Amino acid sequence: MKTIYQRLDEIIERITKESFRKNTGLGNEIGYYIFDYESKYEMLVRDHVRFLKQKINNGDYGFNIKEFDLYEIMLELLETKGYLEKNFTKEQEKGSEFIFNATKKTLRLTEKGDLIVRYIRDRVEKGDVVFITGVGKVWPIIRSHTVLNNLHQVLDEVPVIMFFPGVYDGLELVLFEEIKDDNYYRAFKLVDRY
Repeated sequence: MKTIYQRLDEIIERITKESFRKNTGLGNEIGYYIFDYESKYEMLVRDHVRFLKQKINNGDYGFNIKEFDLYEIMLELLETKGYLEKNFTKEQEKGSEFIFNATKKTLRLTEKGDLIVRYIRDRVEKGDVVFITGVGKVWPIIRSHTVLNNLHQVLDEVPVIMFFPGVYDGLELVLFEEIKDDNYYRAFKLVDRY
């Protein structure tokens, strides 16, 4: 089994290949990838994502990494709509479950006008490589398979990599190695654990 350090080191080799960025060699599948990792390595992975962004975006690689932290996007959208402070008050009155459901409705998750998906789509340019982070921070309000399914419909010209704190076996997403998120079979593993 590879160490987390070996696996993180393989990311740059993979994403700098022209064939990766052009989505070739995938049997006509759209280039969606998952980098799964044990949740205990969350801070290490965050640091490595920062390192990769700085190295690629400030280097001469011919492309940029666009990172989208789902938690930060959610907070920004709620703030923009004027709901963030209201959510804090309502949560004290009605509980977390009420706020989770209200936030899902506000963000239009799983609907055609999904605000998270629109936010990402509107900020991506052809030639970018998309990193999706913050999956664990935003659970249970936003589910990783929902984002991937909805994004799949509107973003198909650039590779998308979701950094997933849990296990992905090519079919099933298990967040934090304990919580079965849902089946998702359209993504490739970015770097195998073995």
